[in-house]
Amino acid sequence: MNRQDLEHIIRASADLTNQYEFIIVGSQSMLGPVPDPEDVFKMSAEADIYPLNAPELADRIDGAIGEGSQFHATNGYYAQGVGPDTAILPAGWLSRVQSVQNGNTNGRVGYCLDVMDLFLSKAAAGRDKDRVFCMALLEHGYVTPAKAFELIPQMPLDADAQRRLRAGIRRWAKALRQAGHLIPEA
Repeated sequence: MNRQDLEHIIRASADLTNQYEFIIVGSQSMLGPVPDPEDVFKMSAEADIYPLNAPELADRIDGAIGEGSQFHATNGYYAQGVGPDTAILPAGWLSRVQSVQNGNTNGRVGYCLDVMDLFLSKAAAGRDKDRVFCMALLEHGYVTPAKAFELIPQMPLDADAQRRLRAGIRRWAKALRQAGHLIPEA
C-alpha cells in the first residue's frame, strides 16, 4: 500500500460512514508521517481504521471495503475496521498524530500515528510481524532505542511488561548492530 491507497481508504471510509475524522493504527499509519517510506513499510495490503467520533461504525467499513470485498478485489488493498482498543498506545498519542487530508480524501481527515507511537504499539503487540516491522524502523533510523525508552513509561503497561518491552527493544538493537547496522546505543 502507498500513500495514495491510504487516501483512497480514508475517502471510501468517509463515504460509507458519513464521518469526517478517522484514526489509522497499525503499520500503514506510517504513511502519514512518512508519505514515501522504503518498500519494507509498504508491504501490507490493509489499513486498520476507525471513525474517531463513531468507532462503532468500523464494522460498516470492514464489511464494505474489508478483506475479500469487491473493493479489495478491484484495488488490491483494503480497510480493516478496528476499534479504539486495537492498539496499545502511550498516553498523549492523539496529540502527536499526523493528519492526512487533501483532495484525494475529499477533505476528510485520517489521523496517522506518530512513528514512535506506532513503534511502541507494534513492540507491545509482540507478534513476529511486529518484531520485523520494529526492527526495520530501527534499521532505517525512524526510531532510536533511547527515544523509545523515554516514552515507555507512558505505555499503559505494568512495570514487568514495561521491563520486557525495554529488553525486547535492546535485543532488536543488538541484533541489528551485530548485522552491521549503525544503531545508537540506548
